Amino acid sequence: MSGMHSITLGHYLPGNSLLHRFDPRAKLLSLLIIITALFLVNTFNGMLFFVFFLLVAFFSTNLPWRYFLRGLKPVLYIVFFTLVIHVLFTKGGQVFWRFGMLTIEERGVYLGLFMTLRLILLVIATLLVTLTTTPIAFADGIEFLLRPLRFLKVPGHEIAMMMTIALRFIPTLMEESDKIRKAQMARGADFESGNVFRRAHSLVPLLVPLFVSAFRRADDLAVAMESRCYHGGENRTKMRQQQITALDYLGVLTACGIAVAIVFTGV
Repeated sequence: MSGMHSITLGHYLPGNSLLHRFDPRAKLLSLLIIITALFLVNTFNGMLFFVFFLLVAFFSTNLPWRYFLRGLKPVLYIVFFTLVIHVLFTKGGQVFWRFGMLTIEERGVYLGLFMTLRLILLVIATLLVTLTTTPIAFADGIEFLLRPLRFLKVPGHEIAMMMTIALRFIPTLMEESDKIRKAQMARGADFESGNVFRRAHSLVPLLVPLFVSAFRRADDLAVAMESRCYHGGENRTKMRQQQITALDYLGVLTACGIAVAIVFTGV
């Protein structure tokens, strides 16, 4: 539980970099294009090109490394699980290690490392957008991208609002859980010792007050929104109108070019 403060999703770091100045709609669209290209790549050559692109984007933002390293901590278990599954159960190529029916083969190691790198790059690319975009601008960008689905009765504004609230309350709930954890430890609670089942059972004194606090915050937020006569996106206006500039169009075109280059070098 010491990694509570490692959650960087939902944080915004102010800055004046080129990525900070991009329109959120252009950033989200560029992110979707780049992620699509990332999932189409089948070789490490395309991945290396993607790594080079992320390094250039990272250094242009002047953001500290620690935020990206902390953002990777929550997904390390998923990354490790993905690596182990591919290494142990994907067959093909030279056999590196054998123990009874269990083998580690060349194809499994290759796919395990490839999928691990893909997940890490996916998280870093997403963090580049969330750390340089305010929650309100992020919601406006999501709502804009969902606007073409209005003819299917998809509530784009409501979906964007829910995602923004979720992102906004991730750091808040993490801080709340850390406070509850410290309070329970001061009362003698032990979250570290024992086997897996004992540790899971010891989390009950932490999860119960956390859920109560989350529902209380949700109720307060609902009352606040209702008192301000919030009724969804119907006839709703914005105080700050976003304007697409030539720089934003250039950014999207650059993302398309990078995506084509990634796919071309990774086929």
